[in-house]
Amino acid sequence: MNAPIPSVVSTPATATPPPVTPNSAASASDLATLLGEPATRVWYRRPWVWSAALAVLLAVAGIVYWQIDKAAHAVPSYITQPVARGNLTLTVTANGTLQPTRSINIGSELSGTVLKVNVDVNDRVKKGQVLVELDTAMLSDRILRSRAAVAAATAKVAQTEATVKEARAGLARFEEVARLSGGKVPSKAELDASRASLARALADATSARASVSDAQAALSTDQTNRSKASISAPADGVVLTRSVDPGNAVAASLQAVTLFTLADDLTKLRLWVYVDEADVGSVKIGQNANFTVSAYPSRQYPAVITRVGFGSTITDNVVTYLTYLDVDNADLSLRPGMTATAAIIATQRHDVLLVPNTALRFSPTKAAADAQAKKSTGINLLPRMPGRTPRKSSAAGASTATARQVWVLRDGQAVSVSVMPGISDGRMTEITGGDLQVGMQVITDQKVAASK
Repeated sequence: MNAPIPSVVSTPATATPPPVTPNSAASASDLATLLGEPATRVWYRRPWVWSAALAVLLAVAGIVYWQIDKAAHAVPSYITQPVARGNLTLTVTANGTLQPTRSINIGSELSGTVLKVNVDVNDRVKKGQVLVELDTAMLSDRILRSRAAVAAATAKVAQTEATVKEARAGLARFEEVARLSGGKVPSKAELDASRASLARALADATSARASVSDAQAALSTDQTNRSKASISAPADGVVLTRSVDPGNAVAASLQAVTLFTLADDLTKLRLWVYVDEADVGSVKIGQNANFTVSAYPSRQYPAVITRVGFGSTITDNVVTYLTYLDVDNADLSLRPGMTATAAIIATQRHDVLLVPNTALRFSPTKAAADAQAKKSTGINLLPRMPGRTPRKSSAAGASTATARQVWVLRDGQAVSVSVMPGISDGRMTEITGGDLQVGMQVITDQKVAASK
């Protein structure tokens, strides 16, 4: 017998569910547990919530770190050097060449053909030694001709003297006849003619004697020229250059031809340097100097200034003054013509306050000032107002034209100090006045890291 099927009462879908009570929630949880379904988590226990919060925290930490690192790198770091006392030497640098103290150019006053050359370059010669000889054949012929002219002039003198005697005797006879005749004979015209003949004879005699002197002078000149055909050394020395060989023709019609250059004494040389017009005021006679040459770059040669020229030399619009420095070359290591670089000791200072030249040229930049302000006020994430221009120090407005300032480091800050500079050697400068003290750290340079 079939059992009766129970009837199922369906509820409408729009029916309102019964209210959930704690007991019902627990029952639902127990029911879900019995059915094997996972329980629903509370929102703050969900993983995506904590992941989002961690991402936000990391982003904020990254921004803060970036700002701190940016501010730290923007702070300038300074390069300093302590102020100390020491010695300072002001030197004037000039370039020039070595020359003999006395250089003699030996030439020929005569034209002719070189017959013999007795010396060569680097030979030592003595005063009066024959260096070169010219062919004297033509000069000997001239001497013979001059001697003949002297003989002819001498004969002319004898002839004129005889004429004078004859004229004088004729005049004496006329005068005696006139005395005996009471002036009747000879006539006055004959007496005047006789007197004129005597005067002409005396004039001819004087002219003949002058011709003798002229002929003798010509003979002496020819003899002197022949003696000059043997060219001798005028002083002891060393032959530096030679520009003649046997057989060469020497033409001295316009000017004396230089055959040899002779150095008087190579143990004493002279350095010719050209001092710039900006430094000539510091160069004086008697100052010491050192110089080097390319042949011995590691050796310093001493020298003494003996002359500072007043006349200027202009080369490429640069005004310089020729200055002489005497050099001792006893070992003959130096040679004429060598190029030298001289350092003239113009001024020396002992136990003075010294700072590097870079410290006098240093001035903090505006970026460094802004970075210093960031460091003192801390990190500010808001936009900054434009920085103000740093106030000038008192040294900037000093009345003295040479007054300057340097920057010193105090407690990590750059502070300006007024100074009065003196002489400088190009690297260090003497400080003659101001507020700078020994031991202060002067700033020579700064380094501001670039923004990232």
